[in-house]
Amino acid sequence: MFRKMRRAERELPEGQAKEILENGSYGVLALAGDGGYPYAVPLNYVYDGERIYFHCAAEGHKIDAIARDNKCSFCVVENGGVIEDRFTTKYRSVIAFGKIYEETDGERRETAFRLMMRSLTPSVTNEKREEMSHCQKARILAMDIGYLSGKGANQ
Repeated sequence: MFRKMRRAERELPEGQAKEILENGSYGVLALAGDGGYPYAVPLNYVYDGERIYFHCAAEGHKIDAIARDNKCSFCVVENGGVIEDRFTTKYRSVIAFGKIYEETDGERRETAFRLMMRSLTPSVTNEKREEMSHCQKARILAMDIGYLSGKGANQ
């Protein structure tokens, strides 16, 4: 179902692809948008080793797109900079393909929310995070990964 990478020598092992997800803090979620147009939106996320979690508002373009078709892809890029004398760049990237849905399981939702708070606000005290954990107005979306592809160049 998924294409093989054209430049096979640039394909990263699965462990390195997962490492990019573990170390990143934002990426671009791509969905089927309105009128047949692609809809790609940058989002903060957290990866728990199994799923990718996002938080978002209770309504909007993203929620409408997911309701129509929950197939998605999510891309994270580590930019290592430009190699000027070679007119190229150093990078590693990962694209995850899968299905996205609202996380309704109370325990997983709570765990994802806490992981996100820890990831996005590392200097905030645990007491403050505990205070905020009761203010969960945002939706938590979960992406089940069906296929993961990592690519790198000029490492």
